[in-house]
Amino acid sequence: MNHGESDITLRVGDGTTMAAYVARPTGAGPFPGLIVFPEAFGVNAHIRDVCDRFAREGYLAIAPELYHRTAPAGFTLPYEDFMTKGMPHMSAVTPAGLEHDTCAAWDWLQAQPQVRKGAMACIGYCLGGRTAFLANSVKPFAAAVSYYGGGIAQGMLPRAAAQHGPILLFWGGLDTHILPEHTAQVAQALRAAKKPHINVEISFADHGFFCDARATYNAQAAAEAWALTLTFLKENLQGK
Repeated sequence: MNHGESDITLRVGDGTTMAAYVARPTGAGPFPGLIVFPEAFGVNAHIRDVCDRFAREGYLAIAPELYHRTAPAGFTLPYEDFMTKGMPHMSAVTPAGLEHDTCAAWDWLQAQPQVRKGAMACIGYCLGGRTAFLANSVKPFAAAVSYYGGGIAQGMLPRAAAQHGPILLFWGGLDTHILPEHTAQVAQALRAAKKPHINVEISFADHGFFCDARATYNAQAAAEAWALTLTFLKENLQGK
């Protein structure tokens, strides 16, 4: 059990309000702050568990609900029925809205006395992987991690030059949603911009390989990605 888990409500710069889940480590801190951007299914039991896992590793983690403009607080989507129930919410997510959401979560973390100032990172999965790439271009994160972020190549390559902290990207080699040419374009944009990055393709993993509630979960890939993620965050947040 962590020191504290809670559901909170944040005021967002565009006048909306956004629910978020918070997991706090045990102890007084100060701790590094971490924004956990969810998959397209919302801040569900899996994303809450991910936050709890990071809290046990010593991060004060917050997962914002990115569908708050079109759905009530606590809204989640079933894995098996996303196309019919999820697309209206997914389609309503905009870069401008995500920028506002990033700033709201950032400001909340920065205001917490338990959070070590300057030691801020973000991580995201699926929709959240794309959001982490965007967020790292908006705020001066010390590090960012993107798991299978769809749509980066199609609409966010100009943000490569604006990346603040080093970014770690994971892709599944079996992913039919994000193609090899897409991942190559992301890596090339970061390389051209001379931005520090680590680009990882796990050849035997599919889209969503980290989520143990999905059919595409791959235990080996998830364990190896988790280990690298923790090392990457620790290295980039040390001394901040």
